[in-house]
Amino acid sequence: MTTTLTRTQHPEKDARHERRRPSRMAARRHNWVAGAAGWAWLVVVAVPLYWILITSLKAQSRYYASNPLVPSSDPTLANYRLVIESDFIRYFANSVVVTVGAVVPAVVFSVMAAYAIVRGWRMRALRVTNGLFLMGLAIPLQATVIPVYLIIIKLRLYDSLLALVLPSMAFAIPLSVLVLANFVRDIPKELFDSMRVDGAGEWTTLWRLAVPLTRPALLTVTIFNGLTIWNGFLLPLVLTQSPGRRTLPLALWSFQGQYGVNVPAVLAAVVLTTLPVLVLYAFGRRQLLSGLTAGFSR
Repeated sequence: MTTTLTRTQHPEKDARHERRRPSRMAARRHNWVAGAAGWAWLVVVAVPLYWILITSLKAQSRYYASNPLVPSSDPTLANYRLVIESDFIRYFANSVVVTVGAVVPAVVFSVMAAYAIVRGWRMRALRVTNGLFLMGLAIPLQATVIPVYLIIIKLRLYDSLLALVLPSMAFAIPLSVLVLANFVRDIPKELFDSMRVDGAGEWTTLWRLAVPLTRPALLTVTIFNGLTIWNGFLLPLVLTQSPGRRTLPLALWSFQGQYGVNVPAVLAAVVLTTLPVLVLYAFGRRQLLSGLTAGFSR
């Protein structure tokens, strides 16, 4: 009797409760599907990485005679030794010089440009400059290879690391300005007004207010541009010639012969080349993802 009275006293709650059950069950079914898709995608991504790692530990003579997905019974580090002895340190240093030399000036210039565009939006020259930066996003690197090559030849910078730094820096600026401008625009105007009341100039306001508040965006564009330039292949291929100016992605060609390819050595070089990228991404993954989305979702 008690159970009957309780259910009849709250018929609306019982009806709502019954309506919620199918939706929760449907949500659980969707989660199972998403989980299965996630595991499938993990397998698709993990299998090539697994193959690269185990193949880099195989001897070249046994590469074609064994199952590609079965680890070697006697793994060897000879491929890594061969890669390191083949001027790997020089190629690594070239990649570091090009990446740091392009990313640091690009980020510094971009934060100053973003601050000027946001704070001086009423000036027509700054609006036009911002439009030029946005146009730079629409021009792919492949479409500018020939003009960049001719400019580098005219400047007599061909086959030098500076020939890689300058174009890389130029292509890193448009996206950096776009991301940083969105973050600077979200800073409350009252903070800028208070800095002006305290007697701070624009330069002081930039470095003491805007830069600290846009630190997530600065880390985001630094990591993103660093990964892009580190993995760059087209510019080093076109703008350099001598082996001493090669970067790591281009240096992988060193293990390709006229009649064959030393696949285990190439994959060992891929592993060594990817390690700095993985370390950088592991430390900056959260800042990279949050910075790319926060500036546009606020």
